[in-house]
Amino acid sequence: MSGEREMPHSTAYDRGVIPVTETRPQRRLVSPAPLRPSPDFGPADRARGWLVTAVITAIAAVTRFMMLNYPTDARTPVFDEKHYAPQAWQMVTGGWIEDNPGYGLVVHPPIGKVFIAFSEAIFGYNAWGWRASAALAGTILVLIVVRIVRRMARSTLIGAFAGLLLICDGLTFVSSRIGMLDIFMALLVTAAFGCLIVDRDQVRERLARADAAGRTALSQWGPRLGVRWWRFGAGVLLGLACGTKWSGLYYIVFFGLMSVAFDVSARRTYGVKRPWVGTFVRDVGPALYALVVIPILVYLGSYWAWFASEDGVYRYSVGRTIGTGGTFSFLPDALRSLWYYQSETLAFHSSLTNSAGNHHPWESKPWTWPMGLRPMLYYYADGASGCSQAQCVKAVMAIGTPAIWWLAFPALGWMLWRSVVRHDWRYAAILVGYGAGLLPWFLTLDRQMYFFYAVVLAPFLVMGIALILGDILGPARPPGVPRGPNGAYLPAPVNERYALGLLIVSIYLGLVVANFVWLWPILTGQAITPGNWQDHLWLPSWR
Repeated sequence: MSGEREMPHSTAYDRGVIPVTETRPQRRLVSPAPLRPSPDFGPADRARGWLVTAVITAIAAVTRFMMLNYPTDARTPVFDEKHYAPQAWQMVTGGWIEDNPGYGLVVHPPIGKVFIAFSEAIFGYNAWGWRASAALAGTILVLIVVRIVRRMARSTLIGAFAGLLLICDGLTFVSSRIGMLDIFMALLVTAAFGCLIVDRDQVRERLARADAAGRTALSQWGPRLGVRWWRFGAGVLLGLACGTKWSGLYYIVFFGLMSVAFDVSARRTYGVKRPWVGTFVRDVGPALYALVVIPILVYLGSYWAWFASEDGVYRYSVGRTIGTGGTFSFLPDALRSLWYYQSETLAFHSSLTNSAGNHHPWESKPWTWPMGLRPMLYYYADGASGCSQAQCVKAVMAIGTPAIWWLAFPALGWMLWRSVVRHDWRYAAILVGYGAGLLPWFLTLDRQMYFFYAVVLAPFLVMGIALILGDILGPARPPGVPRGPNGAYLPAPVNERYALGLLIVSIYLGLVVANFVWLWPILTGQAITPGNWQDHLWLPSWR
């Protein structure tokens, strides 16, 4: 390349350019040294980032905790709270174990009910007791999404976009205000995803230091990366997710493959001669330990109270319900009893099929979830008072805000294009999380399914939309703006591209907020007229 500006020798060397002369216009040569990525391992505006995060989280807390004790079914739980609130209270009063005598079988692992039990232990057996932990989980979920997107986009503003979108998502909002398990699943898998994103940055930072020290070329497999505590934390969180619902198993598979892909890409980026073999030798073993063994141990640990009990469901099945011999007789009786317990739970879930005659009026299938075409009605009461007419309606419907969810397919298409064509790892990672929450359900279409299973999709959907808003916004300054001697940008003409993007993003976010405000009465059980209730049901499938 040629250039006309004089450049000090040190500056040119730092930029990988070798000057021919320093006293006259010169020809510069690009260094043949291998390229390395810029040393960017996370956002730098820490104080401002935490301030914005705190403000967004405070708004989320206000919306989640406001009138949390309303509505109830004559001061009793509503919808599936009737399962989990009594089980959690039994944990509080019965040694942290539930036997669910009313239904004959405990159909989910204990962790989600332990979370509910914590708040019931504080507030008692009332609406605050069985909902406060869900509201706290929904609030923390917003905080985590802000931090994840901020790290992925290297922008506090884009992180704030994601937090605002999640605050205004009706499905997440309702799930944060009811004593059920799905908000805990969303929190745990999203937190595990965030840990792996931090682990990715940390791995690249360690490889950059090794590369600068000349240690990358010492082995064709690349350097060892040391203990990776963030990946270990992801394993613990995935174990807790499995201890809440078995669908956490899907995330172990998807996130495990994603973590290995991150490692291969990092080793290739920093010039490791055999990145695939290096990943297999250096990283796969620790990954299996962190993301498979640790979740299994955490899952087994979630049954500690069951192991310690004398009357837990199927606790002493060996020698009673099942024989003492057989192929697995070498295992401890407690583990064999737990295995039998899990098999009975699986048989229960497997029996809830449409072909067996199990139908629910608000059932939905996974192809309807991306756009929220079939929401879930949790509470409905007509003949109430408190509106402008003699007869009023009160309802709580778990519905994804259309301004967010109806953009799912174009957003997913853009994310797929960016992933495949532009090799944008951020969108690829988000698609992994979204796919883990959606795709496995297509394997069991005969099962009863409901839209609240899609709560785990919401954080990844808003992450993707937030990054797309960042793409629309573009850089604040046009390319090529010069800097002064002190490094500050010199005055530049208005960036019309950025101004137009800012207008589009502002209009869209305003539309999302307005849509959420419009849905507020049917998200919170406010008294409205029957006509107003019908006005909120935009699609025939919402009725």
